[in-house]
Amino acid sequence: MLTTILSFAFVLGILIFVHELGHFLTAKMVGIRVERFSLGFPPRMIGKQIGETDYCVSWLPLGGYVKMAGMIDESLDDTIKGEPWEYQSKPVWQRIIVISAGSLMNILTAVLIFAAVAFFKGYDVPKGALIKDVLEGKPAASIGLQDGDTIISINNESVMSAMDLIRIVSVSADTELEIEWTRDGQTMQATVIPELDEEKQIGLIGVQVNTLTEKVQTGFTGSLEYGYSTSYQILRDVTHHLGQIITGKQSLKESVGGPITIMALAGESAKHGFERLLELTAFISINLGFFNMLPFPVLDGGHLVMLLIEGVIRKPLPVKARVTIQKIGMAFLLALMIFIIFNDITRLKELPF
Repeated sequence: MLTTILSFAFVLGILIFVHELGHFLTAKMVGIRVERFSLGFPPRMIGKQIGETDYCVSWLPLGGYVKMAGMIDESLDDTIKGEPWEYQSKPVWQRIIVISAGSLMNILTAVLIFAAVAFFKGYDVPKGALIKDVLEGKPAASIGLQDGDTIISINNESVMSAMDLIRIVSVSADTELEIEWTRDGQTMQATVIPELDEEKQIGLIGVQVNTLTEKVQTGFTGSLEYGYSTSYQILRDVTHHLGQIITGKQSLKESVGGPITIMALAGESAKHGFERLLELTAFISINLGFFNMLPFPVLDGGHLVMLLIEGVIRKPLPVKARVTIQKIGMAFLLALMIFIIFNDITRLKELPF
């Protein structure tokens, strides 16, 4: 349990720190006065005032914030004096940079983590979908697929991973598929027809698979390319899953995880080494960056929407309206957090504690 707690603190600390550091550095660059840099939400626990900024750690470890002078944010402070160092006094384009910097730092951090792991440890290249179990009486068994076989293509489309196999088969119920696999260095082919799973409404052939990988060493440039491509793929998958949730094709309850889930995953990753813990940190960092850019009040994306509106109408929204929007957003976000934490609690038995 101590390993789990320390791993959770490590992951959460990095995620929050780099996000808020992005806001902090860009605010300083454009001349905005930063009144507080906090890891965690109030009440304040410990800290130190250095110059104009209070650097502190707060009691609620569910996020962090950078309090900028003249900005209406989670603090709901509507004191705007029109001083040149205030957030509201800066041009819209500068404020857009400051607001976007947190999420961009999260994504950049993920790219660098994946690149560093690839540079020092190498990275796994997917080579196919490795079958680990074939269910009796299912389509895969009927064509002679066996444990240990590696599926390499379906309908002449390369299958490089377990996800490739799932993606193709799930949308091909009752459709003939030409499947190609290898066994002991020999290539085999057959036609299989996935059966429809009535409950999930997807096609299945009756196998459990892992991704077969090969470890590859790379240099500096190659590691950066790997960091970028891996981060891009994760970001694309996150976008896809959000679309699935919005359209009702995926359950919100089954798709989201909160701090308890992150703690469990951090502890499990740490058991497999620091490399795995870093990769989990990068994965969650991308999710955090994406989530914060959603166009919702309180989140960075919500602030960007208000900035875009201000840019179009050539004047800021009334202070009262902005405070009201933030209050509504905070109420909704609090309700979402309660739902996510409650959801975590109900799934405790499924988590790897």
